Amino acid sequence: MAVVRWFKRHFVVIAGLLTLGYLLLPNVIVTVFSFNKPKGRFNYEWQQFSLDAWKQPCGVADMCGSLSISLQIAVWATIGATVLGTMIAFALVRYRFRARGAVNSLIFLPMAMPEVVMAASLLTLFLNMGAQLGFYTILIAHIMFCLSFVVTAVKARVMSMDPRLEEAARDLYAGPVQTFVRVTLPIAAPGIAAGALLSFALSFDDFIITNFNAGSTVTFPMFVWGSAQRGTPVQINVIGTAMFLVAVLLVLVSMAITNRRNKVKA
Repeated sequence: MAVVRWFKRHFVVIAGLLTLGYLLLPNVIVTVFSFNKPKGRFNYEWQQFSLDAWKQPCGVADMCGSLSISLQIAVWATIGATVLGTMIAFALVRYRFRARGAVNSLIFLPMAMPEVVMAASLLTLFLNMGAQLGFYTILIAHIMFCLSFVVTAVKARVMSMDPRLEEAARDLYAGPVQTFVRVTLPIAAPGIAAGALLSFALSFDDFIITNFNAGSTVTFPMFVWGSAQRGTPVQINVIGTAMFLVAVLLVLVSMAITNRRNKVKA
């Protein structure tokens, strides 16, 4: 009975740890196999510990080139989607205009629509416009589907803001620009940052929409897919592990900054 009572008290913690372990298991496998030295073309079975792939992360032809293209597209798509999405979110929350309800509904379409449908639609649009498929068509497509996620994240933050804070700033003779920079923007910053990070991850990771609109341009997900047909190089695991570690580091730094601010306020 004591064991049952202990299990009931800690059920939520145990379930959370098991779920977290399940989610992190693929990352652990990728990290382990980044130190593997396979005998054949496929890195699917453990053979021998080696640091060769870590010493030469760009040892595979065109891999780092495709990685560079993906990073460039992700950065520019994040900037474009974040700027446009933030302005749209403020407009939807703060202003009343015709077709506001329709715009609110349309914003969620890219999130609900299957990617293959959006990819085919964008490809049709670009072909009818006579656009050359490549870097810029990928960028436009990524901004379009990332926009909805930014609007959703920023809109939720703006709706929770206390308008009395901005009114207090205006009562203290702050102008519209000063109020926005000193009060509104810092409060909305967590939502904007969340939308930006989500946009970067979605853009860098996207394959379906990119594959339809890439032309001869090869991004990192497309390179990984193509490599899987011929043999998966260990360097792909190295890049994946490095990106996972960078993401974990950013989360830890963010948590440390948040805890420090809370201690200062206390």
